[in-house]
Amino acid sequence: MPSLSNQNIYTVSRLNAEVRLLLENEMGIVWLVGEISNFSAPVSGHWYLTLKDSRAQVRAAMFKGNNRHVRFRPQNGQQVLVKARMSLYEPRGDYQIIIESMQPEGDGRLQQEFEQLKLKLAGEGLFAQTLKKPLPENPQRVGIITSKTGAALHDILNVLKRRDPSLPIVIYPTMVQGEEAAIQIAQAIGRANTRNECDVLIVGRGGGSLEDLWCFNNEIVARTIAASQIPIISAVGHEVDVTIADFVADVRAPTPSAAAELVSRDNSHKKQAFANYQHKLTSAWRYYVAQQKSYINQLQYRLDKQHPMYRLQRQQQILDERENRLKQAITHHLNDTRRHISSQEYHLQLQSPVKRIGEQKHALQIAQQKLNEAMQRKMMKSRYQFGLLAEKLDTVSPLSTLSRGYSITQTNKGKVIRHASDVKSGDQIVTRLADGELTSTVD
Repeated sequence: MPSLSNQNIYTVSRLNAEVRLLLENEMGIVWLVGEISNFSAPVSGHWYLTLKDSRAQVRAAMFKGNNRHVRFRPQNGQQVLVKARMSLYEPRGDYQIIIESMQPEGDGRLQQEFEQLKLKLAGEGLFAQTLKKPLPENPQRVGIITSKTGAALHDILNVLKRRDPSLPIVIYPTMVQGEEAAIQIAQAIGRANTRNECDVLIVGRGGGSLEDLWCFNNEIVARTIAASQIPIISAVGHEVDVTIADFVADVRAPTPSAAAELVSRDNSHKKQAFANYQHKLTSAWRYYVAQQKSYINQLQYRLDKQHPMYRLQRQQQILDERENRLKQAITHHLNDTRRHISSQEYHLQLQSPVKRIGEQKHALQIAQQKLNEAMQRKMMKSRYQFGLLAEKLDTVSPLSTLSRGYSITQTNKGKVIRHASDVKSGDQIVTRLADGELTSTVD
């Protein structure tokens, strides 16, 4: 049998601590979808719950520093998408997740797919500024890829008519919402490139929800825009709406009207060129900020893992669990006590004590009478015995001896004089009689 050193022998605490570190360091951040059950929100402000699907479940905790950002109140049975890090609850050895963000499954799944595709395409370099094609300074013909009945087309045409009525326009009508919209948008871009009749394209639509704009977050549309030989301006939604098409397009316009401003000619063409460069700079800056934010998040995550807050959170979780166990124990004890009292009351009612109380009262009266009589006899006997003892004591009492004519002589210090040699001439002595004392001086 091989010899074991102390370093090879684990305690349970050390094993759980190292497993927790392995989970947190190796797994990192995960996205998880599941149904909430066993939701609990103690007074500490933290949330504890179980996420499950049809075949498995996992314990989860969300501390108050993170759950205060959740815009809804979780309910048992609700489907959610969470961003979490793997961990281990060391006192019990339970594997668990620590939730950092939570959102309803529908919106959350779309946002997750958006972030995943964004990271994927960014990793392939489709957002790189070196791939961006410059817009023509004086476009000869403008192509518009949008819905023929949408407000976006109306806004673009109004701006172009006001700024440059002579500018030729080609409209490539397509759906901009629904399941088939992404394919139609990609086909329209391909058709415009095949015809090669325009030197700039505006691709977009009016504002809407994330689900309404989802076709512009489609990978096919993104790759088609990146492959286009004609410069493309992405003009999707309002200024606050951001799609994958905005990142991969050569220029992003905050609105369809702004896209029309970019391609139209007027006396302020220098201002337009400046705006164009400004938009490119903004896109480049946003991409740079997104990269730096991702890097900072990674550093922050590594820093957070060493933060004492996590230890406090784990200790708080232990405290919440023990508080819950204490409440359960108290409740169980109270229930047992109530059941015992109910059982005793039931048996007491079956054996009514009224008759027994009457009998006991009668017996108590008899016993009390006997006790009083015994006490009287005992006191009489004790008085008699006390008188006898008093007589005997009086017989041997020094006071009795004094009453018969004797006396006791003491020095002034209280010493009894038994011999003449106990005093000398000039000493004061005190003689105690039956009635009073005499003070004398020895001559």
